[in-house]
Amino acid sequence: MLSHAAGCAVPSHQRADGAIDLRFGRLGGDTVLKHLYQQAPSRVLFPRVEAGEPPLGALVNTAGGLAGGDALSLEVMVGEGGTATLCTPAAEKIYRSLGPETVIQTSLRIEAGARLEWLPQETILFNGARLKRRLQVEMTSCARLLAAEMLVFGRSARGEYFESGALHDAWRLRVAGKLSWIDATRLDEPGTALKDRFGFGGAGAFATLLLAGQDVSAHLPLLRELAGPLGAATLPREGVALLRWLGPAVEVRRWLAGAVPLLRAAWLGFPATLPRLWTT
Repeated sequence: MLSHAAGCAVPSHQRADGAIDLRFGRLGGDTVLKHLYQQAPSRVLFPRVEAGEPPLGALVNTAGGLAGGDALSLEVMVGEGGTATLCTPAAEKIYRSLGPETVIQTSLRIEAGARLEWLPQETILFNGARLKRRLQVEMTSCARLLAAEMLVFGRSARGEYFESGALHDAWRLRVAGKLSWIDATRLDEPGTALKDRFGFGGAGAFATLLLAGQDVSAHLPLLRELAGPLGAATLPREGVALLRWLGPAVEVRRWLAGAVPLLRAAWLGFPATLPRLWTT
């Protein structure tokens, strides 16, 4: 690499800038793909699904992981009366950054009578990662949503912990045009906050599961049952139910994977199984 003293600019690293624009709609009695735009390294695959399952969009990052300065943008719309599941075939890896943030922005729109599952597998924060992530949902009052995200703080199998770096993870939910729920997690000194007994208490992972839609309060007893010893459930406001787990990564994933089948059946009317990509 040439120095500035030699009169040459230092070359910059190549960065990923992935994008997906995905829209589902009704055709006859089925939900079909209406529009798809994808920009490398982001891709969407559509594996065959079992009987009774909604259309499945498999979100793939062909780069295998994200580094500082990389960016991904995802826009999804499920049209009136449609159904869809979106998930990833593997965990997303956020590598150590040399300074810039990794930016992930997701926008979900759910129209009248539609049902959407947002079920990516866990995101692993390598030590030194800097992640800025935002999930924004716009839905009508008669739509339904099941959304889950899981963060893993370091690579436990290698004895690594998320000691340095940064995390800013924000959720925004609007129902019928009005802000219904907002949440954000910000760690500028992750090693301190994660180890604090009044913070994350040394946990290796953190998962959030959100249900949104009319009459969701009827499912609070089931949510509390599924919380187990690592979790807790609440109704932050009418039409929104929240379930969270905090603890060792393997156990948090086990509780999340156990809750999803029961909740997708009870809340969305889908088969009481995990999406195939979670088990293959």
